[in-house]
Amino acid sequence: MDEKRHQAYLNLIQALLASPSGEEANILTANPDLIDPSLVVTMEQVAAVLAKQGDSNAANWLLNVATQLTAGIDKASVNFVATPNKYDLLLKVLQTTLESNGDPEVVYPLLQTNLDKLDDNFAQLLRDWTVATLAEVEAKQAQSIAAVIGNFSNLMAQFPMGSRSDNLEIAIIGYEVVAIFFTRDRFPEEWADIQTNLGNAYVERIRGKRAENLEVALNCYQNALEVYSRKVFPEQWASIQNNLGSVYRQRPLGDRAENLEQAIACYKNAWEIFTPEAFPQQWAMAQINIGNAYSQRIRGDRSMNLEQAIACYDNALQVYSREAFPEKWASIQNNLAAAYSERLLGDRSKNLEQAIAYYENALLVSTREAFPEDWARTQSNLAAAYSERRFGEQSKNMEKAIACYHNALQVYTREAFPEDWARIQYNLGLAYIRRHQGEQADNLEQAIRYHRAALEVYTQEAFPEQWAGIQTNLGIAYSKLFKGERLENLEQAIR
Repeated sequence: MDEKRHQAYLNLIQALLASPSGEEANILTANPDLIDPSLVVTMEQVAAVLAKQGDSNAANWLLNVATQLTAGIDKASVNFVATPNKYDLLLKVLQTTLESNGDPEVVYPLLQTNLDKLDDNFAQLLRDWTVATLAEVEAKQAQSIAAVIGNFSNLMAQFPMGSRSDNLEIAIIGYEVVAIFFTRDRFPEEWADIQTNLGNAYVERIRGKRAENLEVALNCYQNALEVYSRKVFPEQWASIQNNLGSVYRQRPLGDRAENLEQAIACYKNAWEIFTPEAFPQQWAMAQINIGNAYSQRIRGDRSMNLEQAIACYDNALQVYSREAFPEKWASIQNNLAAAYSERLLGDRSKNLEQAIAYYENALLVSTREAFPEDWARTQSNLAAAYSERRFGEQSKNMEKAIACYHNALQVYTREAFPEDWARIQYNLGLAYIRRHQGEQADNLEQAIRYHRAALEVYTQEAFPEQWAGIQTNLGIAYSKLFKGERLENLEQAIR
C-alpha cells in the first residue's frame, strides 16, 4: 500500500467518525475508489486502537461499517503478514531509541550505518508495524510504544545525514501514526506536541508543493494552540506563535500583505512572553523574525518599516554576540546589510558604506570552507552593493563587484544552483556594460556572453521578467558595440 493511499484511508475513516448519523453512506458513495480490502483492514486496525483507548462506541461503530463493506469485497486478497526479517532494522532502531531515551549520540550512529535503508520502504514499514502493533497490545504498552516512536520521529526530523527528504518523510509518518493513539481527548498535551512537531516537519518538507506543505503546517500549529493556551502553557504558546509567524511570512497562498501583518502580530504575541530578562535567546530570535517581517512588509510606510527592521536586528545583537553565537551574529550582519542597502532615510552613500561593512563582517564568520552557501550569498550581495557604491573610484568599485560575483560562482554552479548561477550571469552582464576599465568593445562582448549564458536558464516561458530584462540589456550592448559589423550589431539590437 503506498503512502498517499493509506493516508486517504485514514482521512476517509476520520470523516466517517466525525460525520452525523446517517451520513456515512453518502461519504462512502462519494469515495468509491477507496472501497477495497485494504480500507477494511485499516478500519479494523483503527477500531482496535480506539478500543484500547476506551472508546468502545466508536470502535464498534467502525467495525460495523467495516463488516458491511466486506459483503462486496474479497477480503482474502489482503496480505498483512510480515516476513520474519522484515522489521529487523526498525525494531532495532526503536529498541535503541527506548534504551537511550532518544539520545542522538546513541541512535544516530546506528542510523548512519543504515543510510541506504532509510527510504520510503522504511517509512511504510514504520507505518504498517505501528498501526498493527498498537492495535494488538494493551493500552499501557501501546502508550509506551507510541512515545518511543514519537521520540524516534523527533530524531529523524533532525538527522543530519542521508537524504533530508527521506528523513522528513519518515518523521512525518511517525508523527501521523502516533497521533492515532495520542488523541486530543485522551492525551491533549501529547497530541499538541505531535501537532507542533508535525508542523515543524511540514515547514521543512522537501517533497510536495511548498504552498500545500505550509498550509498543513499552519493547520497543525493552530491545532496545537487549542491545547497550548497562553494562560496555561505560556512558553509553548509563545513558541508556536513564533512558528506561526514564520509560516505566515513565507506563505505563498492568500494576500501577501495580510500574511505579513499576521506574521508581525504572531511575533509580537511571542514578545509578550519571551522577554529579554526571562528568555534572552528566544527574545533575540523573535527580534530577528519580526525584523525580517518588517523588511518585507508591504503595508505602512516603507522607510519606517526598514527603520523598524534595523532596530530589531540591533536589539538581537545584544544577545547574539560574535563570541557567543558566531553563526547567528553573522546572519544578523547579513540582515542589517540588506536593510541598509534598501534604506530610504539618511544619506544613500553612507547607507551603502554601512551595508558593505556589515557584509564584510558576515564574511569573517561565513567563510567558504565552513559555510559555502552563506559565503556565496554574501559575496553576491556584496557585489551588488559595490556596483552601487558612491564613495571611492567608480571603476575600482565595479572591479570589486565583478570579483565578488566571480567568487560566488565558485559555489553557485549551474548544475547545483541553476537560478543563482543565472542571476549572477545576468548581474555580471550588467557590470560589464557599466565597466570603465579595459576596452569598451571587449567589455560589451563579455556582457553579451554573460547575458546569453543567463538565457540558458532564464527562458521566456519560465522567467518572463528576467528574460525581458536580458533582451533589453542585450539591445543596449549591441547598440553600443562598434566592433565587428556595425549594421549587424544594430540589427541584433533591434531584435
